[in-house]
Amino acid sequence: VQLQASGGGSVQAGGSLRLSCVASGRTFSSYTMAWFRQAPGKEREFVAAISASGVSTNYANSVKGRFTISRDNDKNTVLLQMNSLKPEDTAVYYCAGRTGTYSYTNYDLKERYRYWGQGTLVTVSS
Repeated sequence: VQLQASGGGSVQAGGSLRLSCVASGRTFSSYTMAWFRQAPGKEREFVAAISASGVSTNYANSVKGRFTISRDNDKNTVLLQMNSLKPEDTAVYYCAGRTGTYSYTNYDLKERYRYWGQGTLVTVSS
């Protein structure tokens, strides 16, 4: 599976962006998908995850209520709608995918994701 992320850019605080991740292959609908981000000088951190069916979602506390993850299995796409952006949201955002049943205990562990996109930069200015 190859993942291609897009949609990053520069925005002022309070603004919105929508990230998109398109996957190759015919098994996308069986993958748990997630978004992670990495700010300069920091570790890559979990942002949001969604189960294969789209029924289950989880978010980092720092983005809860502001970001929404969704997917369209017919289009092999996972989206991250980001609203009320803050300067601390500035980072390179990566989409990631893995097979297997959605786990409520390790959806936020980057080591459990096998497939990664190339990243898209989001810059939020104050």
